[in-house]
Parts: sequence; C-alpha cells; structure tokens
Amino acid sequence: MIRSELARKLAKTHPHLSPLVVEAAVESILNQITDSLAQGKRVEFRGFGSFASKVRKHRMSRDPRNGDPVKVEAKQVPTFRASKLLLARLNGKS
Repeated sequence: MIRSELARKLAKTHPHLSPLVVEAAVESILNQITDSLAQGKRVEFRGFGSFASKVRKHRMSRDPRNGDPVKVEAKQVPTFRASKLLLARLNGKS
C-alpha cells in the first residue's frame, strides 16, 4: 500500500472528512514519525509494532566493479519490530 492508497482508504471509511484533510493528516503523521526517528526517539504503535533508529558503524567494503576497498561512513538507519499481535495475524494465529 502506498501513501495515496492509505489516504483514499481512510477518506472512504470516514466520509465526513474531505480527502484533502485526510491527505494532510497522513502527511503530518508520517512527518512526525520521521522527525522522531531523526532525533533518535522510538515510535511505537501498540498492536502493530515499533520503529527505531539505529547507528551503523563505519566499515570498510569493496567496490564490486574492481574490488578496491571503499570506506563506508557511519549512518543512521530505521528499524521496525513487529508486535506479537501483528506476527500472530500474519501467521494465521489470530
């Protein structure tokens, strides 16, 4: 599902809200999640899962074209951990 599909589905289930308001709400929620992760905070949705950011250390890698060593800088990456409820639903144990 992509962002526009999510907004469309929400607008359909909540007909009293205009599609523009729903789109703005989805955008705002995703921006808040992104901002929190950028600040190193954890974002949790009970019954769904949690997002966190993790720092990957710098390392040496290899260029696949010629095999030369390449230094990969440290960076922050997002991680997601599914809740027990989500894992149970995915595996047909609801």
